[in-house]
Amino acid sequence: MAAESMQDIKRRIKSVTSTEHITNAMKLVSAGKLRKAKAIFEKTNENSHYITHTIAEIFNSHPDDVPQKYLKGNREIKTTCYIVVTSCRGLCGGFNSNILKEAQRDIDADWEEPVILAIGTKGKEYFEKRGYNVFDDYLAPPENISFLETREMSRPIIEMYNKGEIDEVVLIYTAFISSMEQEVRNVTLLPFEIEEDPEILKHSKQVEYEPSVEAVFNYLIPKYVEMMIHAAVVESATCEHAARRMAMENATDNAREMLDKLSLNYNRARQAAITDEIIEIVAGSEAQK
Repeated sequence: MAAESMQDIKRRIKSVTSTEHITNAMKLVSAGKLRKAKAIFEKTNENSHYITHTIAEIFNSHPDDVPQKYLKGNREIKTTCYIVVTSCRGLCGGFNSNILKEAQRDIDADWEEPVILAIGTKGKEYFEKRGYNVFDDYLAPPENISFLETREMSRPIIEMYNKGEIDEVVLIYTAFISSMEQEVRNVTLLPFEIEEDPEILKHSKQVEYEPSVEAVFNYLIPKYVEMMIHAAVVESATCEHAARRMAMENATDNAREMLDKLSLNYNRARQAAITDEIIEIVAGSEAQK
């Protein structure tokens, strides 16, 4: 056992106890936020599926009338816009580092200079530090971003795509699998590829689109991009709370394990001190004889 004084051990016990109280409180707060975020995520997920299903239905029922500029293979991919969703706070394990590693891997494989939209402070700081072009950012906590704000964020991206300033829009975010598992996903928003689905044709109703299929499709695409970004932000916020809850639970468990060891060392040191005192008393009484 290391020669530590009882005073030093008591000081360390006090410090670790304080840390354990903080991490446990943060775990409880994150668990509460996770429950709320999951409810919002499930509702948003339903809406995004509805829009993607509608687009697939139009494509499968009127493939010749769909504007080609939004479909894969319509142009050469030169400049890519990366939408990277990170958090504004730390203490959430590998949540941010996993997203940034995936984004960096994609950017390194890209031979053109990328255009980056950073949602979250961590992503903005990472890319600016490395000299990348962050053309826009949103730095409020992801759970506070409304659909109207994501619409404002997506407008310049759609305009740049329509003008040919960018040729591809890639969304990188963290997907929610369960409270214990999250994974980084890489989704190409534009141009997208819709495979012909006989099941959709079989169950789809005869719909007449006014003023035209092309006009409806042109209206739906911006809504699709807006909804996908908003859904990714909501899902990412859910994952952040889950990752932070898990990180704080692990930190709390580690602190309690450390307290057990420190308490054991303290008791051993105290017993050793008592034994030394007894030996001194016995030795002193023997010397007086």
